[in-house]
Amino acid sequence: MSIINRRDIIKQIAARSPVDVKPSPDIYDIWAADVFDLEKMKNVLTKQIFSSLEKTIMLGTPLDASVADEVAAVMRNWAISHGAKYYSHVFHPLTGATAEKHDGFIAINRSGKLVSEFSGKQLIQSEPDASAFPNGGIRSTFEARGYTAWDVTSPAYLMETSNGATLCIPTAFVSWTGSALDKKTPLLRSNMAINRTASRLLKILGHEENTAISTSAGPEQEYFLIDAAFAAARPDLLLAGRTLFGKPSAKGQEFGDHYFGAIPERVQIFMQDVEEKLYRLGIPAKTHHNEVAPGQFEIAPLYENSNIASDHQQLVMTTLKAYAKKHGFLCLLHEKPFKGINGSGKHVNWSIRSAKLGNLLDPGDTPHANMQFLLFCGAIIRGVHKYGNLLRAVVASAGNDHRLGANEAPPAIMSIYLGTQLTDVFEQIKAGALKSCEKTSLMNIGVDTIPPLPKDPGDRNRTSPFAFTGNRFEFRAVGSSQSISDSLVAINTIAADSIDWVASKLEEYIEGGKKIEEACTTVLKEIVDNHSAIIFNDNSYSEEWQKEAEKRGLPNLKTSAEALPVLRKQEIIDLFEEQKTITPIELAARFEIASEQYIKTIDVEAKLVLDIAKTKILPASIAYLTEQVESFEILKGFSLNRSNINIVAGLIKELQNAIAGLKINLHKNHEGDIENQLKFYAKYVLFYMGEVRAAVDALESEVADDYWPLPSYMEMLFIR
Repeated sequence: MSIINRRDIIKQIAARSPVDVKPSPDIYDIWAADVFDLEKMKNVLTKQIFSSLEKTIMLGTPLDASVADEVAAVMRNWAISHGAKYYSHVFHPLTGATAEKHDGFIAINRSGKLVSEFSGKQLIQSEPDASAFPNGGIRSTFEARGYTAWDVTSPAYLMETSNGATLCIPTAFVSWTGSALDKKTPLLRSNMAINRTASRLLKILGHEENTAISTSAGPEQEYFLIDAAFAAARPDLLLAGRTLFGKPSAKGQEFGDHYFGAIPERVQIFMQDVEEKLYRLGIPAKTHHNEVAPGQFEIAPLYENSNIASDHQQLVMTTLKAYAKKHGFLCLLHEKPFKGINGSGKHVNWSIRSAKLGNLLDPGDTPHANMQFLLFCGAIIRGVHKYGNLLRAVVASAGNDHRLGANEAPPAIMSIYLGTQLTDVFEQIKAGALKSCEKTSLMNIGVDTIPPLPKDPGDRNRTSPFAFTGNRFEFRAVGSSQSISDSLVAINTIAADSIDWVASKLEEYIEGGKKIEEACTTVLKEIVDNHSAIIFNDNSYSEEWQKEAEKRGLPNLKTSAEALPVLRKQEIIDLFEEQKTITPIELAARFEIASEQYIKTIDVEAKLVLDIAKTKILPASIAYLTEQVESFEILKGFSLNRSNINIVAGLIKELQNAIAGLKINLHKNHEGDIENQLKFYAKYVLFYMGEVRAAVDALESEVADDYWPLPSYMEMLFIR
């Protein structure tokens, strides 16, 4: 592609006007308008049926299958009245994407007449062809049957197009043998584990009344927007979601002027259009703003039940990508679409909530006296220390490997940030004398017209992968393209295991004659004595921390090739099996699928690197070199310096050698144990991809702009 084409693209972008959208309606008029929620059900279901359904949704009681026919009938009527012609069981297979099978609300009666139909049986269960979905060896290729099962706890909704709407029904997806083939089923199981173990602990603490315990999540979503016209000229962006080549722009993020800056008008209109759709879907999008890198933005919701939050997060990603296209953008959810500037993550804020007692991770004004909070917090500390390698494994991916450990994201070392107040409390516990804690103070900023502001007892640490942030933990290692379900399942399971351990210890000490207060203190001291190595409040980006973490025995799994085999460890298999969240065969399948996705991702990228380097970069560079040599010969009487010619010629040779090295390693026989394949791709294929990139990026700095075939970083990141 020549500069003429790139200039045409730039002119096209400059001439764009923001998409003309209708004035935003009142949020109260559109909130959850496209959701068949409890309020709508209450208006159309009989009192008995609604009461049964509400107990299942709110309290987790078993679903009474007899309610399905009436629910299906009113759900169909509501959907059809809003223009729906089809319904779809929506599920989240192990690809990490969203899948759906559409069926019409039609049947043929005995007279051959077309009638509208949607039965309770069709609502509860469907049978999509599961043969093409990854299963990790759970079943043979010829065994195609899979089942989608209605998740009553996640409300049905409408997805509208200009030609009508589809009723979407959230479902779990399992094989014919009942093994989970999706990300929702283990999440629902892990919520049951939290409910079971937390209820047990609360009962020991004197809360006899049975109350539903659930986890909540609020995932922040970072993403990039570039103009779609640029993306069409970048095969790497279209197929890999990231730039495989590109020298840094002269200006990047070093001034910090993009972060929380004024949102460009075109982007602002896109954001508001997205959020209007999210409001219609009942998704509480709360915040949007510019992120650190140029062209990078963030959207964040309010906290919801973790199962709902996971479903909504998938919808957020789908909506961002669909509406970006509508507004002439390409939305990039890759963890590292551009080298040299910040990548994108998905910070998952997580907590435990009781329907009666509220947030169980809220320390209150006097956390040192809040024994209930300290026990739950202590359980999390123990769990993350014991199973930090699992948290690293569930965020492992080829994309996230580019981000974890850089000075923009948590390192691959899992640690917990508690802040000064809570750290002091746990140090007092370790010393055996829990007496006080740092109080909330006021901050006077020296301006008479601004009153003193309340100052949090602890600062925030943006370098920590698992940070306590007031009344929740923030897991900051999740990649921007990843489903949050895997992380939530891991956190829930780890927490359930440690809460169970705390409850067992309390029972043991109480049976041994200790009073409840003394038993609690003893358990907390045991946690601090054995697991405080995971607590780190300083700079997690520093080299000093890597050395210190090694002394503390904390694993540093820098690549997915190192992290994914954690899923094969016996203690991890036992953890999931004991908490009944993932069976051994399901865990083995997840390891196989995640490993295959890692290898296939790098394989696709490597093939793209070869294609682009051979068919675009080399011809352009050679053409430029030829012109330079010819021009030098014409002008040789002027004693011109040949240094540029020599540099370009040398870089072309380097590029040819790197291409040869990548071809050899890409086409080697990679058969054998999948762990060896992981290591090979991580060590050799990625290395030679880097060698090709280094030569190409160096050439971009030397070859005349009118010869360069790819849109540059400067153009893509700064022209909107």
